[in-house]
Amino acid sequence: MTKYASRFTKHAALAAATGFGLGLSPVASGTTGALLGIPLMLCLAPVWKSPLAWQIIACLILAAVAIPVCGAAEKHFQRKDDRRIVADEYLTFPIGLIGLPLCLPALLLAFVTNRVLDILKPFPACTAQRLPGGWGIVTDDFISAAYSLALNHILFPIVIKYWPFA
Repeated sequence: MTKYASRFTKHAALAAATGFGLGLSPVASGTTGALLGIPLMLCLAPVWKSPLAWQIIACLILAAVAIPVCGAAEKHFQRKDDRRIVADEYLTFPIGLIGLPLCLPALLLAFVTNRVLDILKPFPACTAQRLPGGWGIVTDDFISAAYSLALNHILFPIVIKYWPFA
């Protein structure tokens, strides 16, 4: 790989890792960066109309992409799970919506549960952070998103029943 291609790859990974600048927010950078999960879900709308297996595959691919992107950013910032790295937040966000319709109530519910559970880091997410590099950065969010998915399937019927704009 040429010097310029290598530099481009590094800058592209860093841009993606920081949520194209959202992770640089001085306040709640993880939550700010996680906002990218909403337009990401809108881009995934055709997949969400497909069979459930395609939703799962898309989520696994996004999480797999997040690992080297976050790992490269961690090396750049020279700090374990630096707060500016938010690709783990927005690339694992779709997990919380697997099997749910792509609608505003589901997106809002998933955003709230995803952020709360990512902050609380229920077991084993709290220990997954200790994994090295991008694996540790992404795995805790992957696990928290899986908890969010379970909670969203419980809460969504209640939310949609009382959604005021139906």
